[in-house]
Amino acid sequence: MSEAKRLAGEKAIDYVEDGMIVGVGTGSTVAYFIEALGRIKHRIQGAVSSSEQSSERLRALGIEVLDLNSTGTLSLYVDGADECDPHKRLIKGGGAALTREKIIAEASRRFVCIVDSAKRVDVLGRFPLPVEVIPMARSLVAREILGMTGGQPVWRQSEDGKGVVTDNGNAILDIHGLSIVDPVALESAINQIPGVVSVGLFARRAADVVIVGGEPPTVL
Repeated sequence: MSEAKRLAGEKAIDYVEDGMIVGVGTGSTVAYFIEALGRIKHRIQGAVSSSEQSSERLRALGIEVLDLNSTGTLSLYVDGADECDPHKRLIKGGGAALTREKIIAEASRRFVCIVDSAKRVDVLGRFPLPVEVIPMARSLVAREILGMTGGQPVWRQSEDGKGVVTDNGNAILDIHGLSIVDPVALESAINQIPGVVSVGLFARRAADVVIVGGEPPTVL
């Protein structure tokens, strides 16, 4: 799948125009886009990044990382996804950067999502749904989501057995066992639970373009 990811990442360069400030997401597929972006860095003003990990990669290639508060609306945001349905609605957050990703997607006129074919599904939910939560509300939010959806919330742990901490200092709950037939409604409902920072459903603001890696890549 790494070759498919590379092809998807490089195809997204077609959407980069001279003078742009480019919104850049997080993850293994985006890493290929960042690598390709480095080869045309002289054509762009800089990038707004959704994670410290991506910021480090961008700076290492000599691409200036800018603050979204100072850039205003972006023309383009490129990011991956953990799942994508036929309506270009997504589950994101496997890399724990969902809140910043959602902010940049909202601030961008065009959202290009780059995936490999394994990420395409008919109904979202096979991949556990990430929810970023304020640490003190973790158990409360878990109980509320269990009652609301019947899905099983699991507190995401790191390899050392400690709870994953996002770049924002929060915890992640992964909701297993869902079949999300109305992603827009579920996104709204989970966002209303006190203590939820963001849910990894990108349904109200879905992708505008989906690039599926392959030879050649498929553009949806």
